[in-house]
Amino acid sequence: MAKYLVAALYHFVELDDYESLQQPLIDFCEQRDIIGTLLLAREGINGTIAGPEKGVRELLDYLRSDARLASLVHKEAWTDVLAFYRLKIKLKKEIVTLGVPELKTAEMVGEYVAPENWNELISQPDVVLIDTRNDYEVGIGTFKNAINPKTDSFSQLPEWVAEQRKPGGVLHGNPRVAMFCTGGIRCEKSTAYMRSQGFEQVYHLHGGILRYLEEIPAEDSSWVGECFVFDERVSVGHGLKRGDYQFCRACRLPVNAEERATPQYEEGVSCPYCYGSWGPEKMESLRERQKQMQLAQEREQRHVGAPIKALKQQKRERRLELDELSRQAQRKAEQKDKQKDQPMAC
Repeated sequence: MAKYLVAALYHFVELDDYESLQQPLIDFCEQRDIIGTLLLAREGINGTIAGPEKGVRELLDYLRSDARLASLVHKEAWTDVLAFYRLKIKLKKEIVTLGVPELKTAEMVGEYVAPENWNELISQPDVVLIDTRNDYEVGIGTFKNAINPKTDSFSQLPEWVAEQRKPGGVLHGNPRVAMFCTGGIRCEKSTAYMRSQGFEQVYHLHGGILRYLEEIPAEDSSWVGECFVFDERVSVGHGLKRGDYQFCRACRLPVNAEERATPQYEEGVSCPYCYGSWGPEKMESLRERQKQMQLAQEREQRHVGAPIKALKQQKRERRLELDELSRQAQRKAEQKDKQKDQPMAC
């Protein structure tokens, strides 16, 4: 059985005291060897975390003990390798950045559509199906006949919507719109934005692509390809099985087996997307980093981000070592001073 539990979660809710939640969450996670990223903002919480099952479930219970997060929903997956390298709990203006912080997502969200009803909806000719993810994510996989806005970031979506509302655009005349994303958070916020802009019939895939791939058998699926995920699994397919893609450690874009077989690919250094982008010093630094990671793997250690308890122990040992070196230097200095004060023999 896989060793680590991965939990993806988000919840739109007013958190006026979100800043005060940061340190208690850090302490709680560190005590349980939980790693990953959580974002806190006035509009809610978002993130993916991983660790031992007991610790992850305790964290989920801890979050839901706050009445405002009692209905928080999460998605689970299992992995043999830790899906993240460290713990990051950040304070943000938005838990997913659309660039419209005044948007009341919880109040304006579109109509949820369950995975089992999704195929029927998107097959209707008067429905415009929009993939709200970034262009590089869409390149790995998407739904049949979905429109790719070709955005580099979610915050570019409002500009694309404004352009497509003009005569000749796919959104001209405020048609019925169905939107989807990885886990549900971006399509939830984008449907709220669409409704704020006057679109009345707006739908989104409840639970996102991940829930769809988990619940809909491959033979009944309208999904083509794999789904990019923001952790070390890189991509997943039906049944949430780990996919073929790996990260290029230089540019962090996903690359498949075919791309890894090209002359432009050097593990940890470059891929077909970033080849030729780095100067000599950067290339040397990337090669050295890759070398150190390989050495760490040979020692069965993780180079980037060890388990939190191990990191703390390493820091304590290093601090003691530095303290001892400081004391030795101080004793040597005192001895030299004493020697200077002694009268010279005639």
